[in-house]
Amino acid sequence: MAQRGLQGHAKQFRRLNRVVKRQRTILGIVMREVQRKLDAPGFAATHANTSAKALGDLRMWLERAERVRTQQRHDKNKLYALHAPEVECIGKGKAKKPYEFGVKAAVVISHQTGLMVGARSFAGNPYDGHILSAVLEQATNLLQDVPGQIKVVVADLGFRGVDADNPGKQIIHRGKFNSLNPQQKSWLRRRQAVEPAIGHLKSDHRMDRCWLKGALGDALHTISCAAGYNLRWLLRAIAKLGIAPAFLRLLQMALLQAMVMRSAQTGRSRAQLAV
Repeated sequence: MAQRGLQGHAKQFRRLNRVVKRQRTILGIVMREVQRKLDAPGFAATHANTSAKALGDLRMWLERAERVRTQQRHDKNKLYALHAPEVECIGKGKAKKPYEFGVKAAVVISHQTGLMVGARSFAGNPYDGHILSAVLEQATNLLQDVPGQIKVVVADLGFRGVDADNPGKQIIHRGKFNSLNPQQKSWLRRRQAVEPAIGHLKSDHRMDRCWLKGALGDALHTISCAAGYNLRWLLRAIAKLGIAPAFLRLLQMALLQAMVMRSAQTGRSRAQLAV
């Protein structure tokens, strides 16, 4: 695969096609050999101790390998990773990284404080404008105990044309710059603060790579990274305000109270068992 990438970068497409053809030939030989052994008459008797789950997993890997072997360059719904079929090829128009592989994630950051009040992953590489309502719904649920509602959304150009899908929300982006008042233009300039926040989310909180499996793992990883970002923000605010000693005392009292309550519950359960 490394050889294939180097030749593609050098635009030696004739040699590249030969390498790809050879790789597909080798993969087909291995797959047919494995399939012949699975279909052999004595395979079931010699592998009686093998669980049905292991055989099912082996057939699943064979199906994915066949999918990789037969897919072409311009096919839709291609398989990019054998261990993670939900991975998509995402093109964001970046000069350094024209294409990225993974799932799309969106975050919602408050205007004044910079806290992340929403973080959600989306499988299938949907259009940016189609995920806005779902992200705002999550942020609204998380902020249900906070007075006020989300009325103004400042987004980039990927979220244009979705005003009708989000009634009751004023969506501001750069495409409406000529019709904005000075306050709204200042909000639009403030939106640039989300870019370094996303950068810190990737570099400091490991959002650039997910080690959890499946779509559920992607969702948990996205929320965990955003929660870690908010915890670091809270610790910085505590240190900046100079209330670290008082905060530590309150934390010690809360931990002590939790330990006392746990020991009391353990004592009651032991007493019930003795009776």
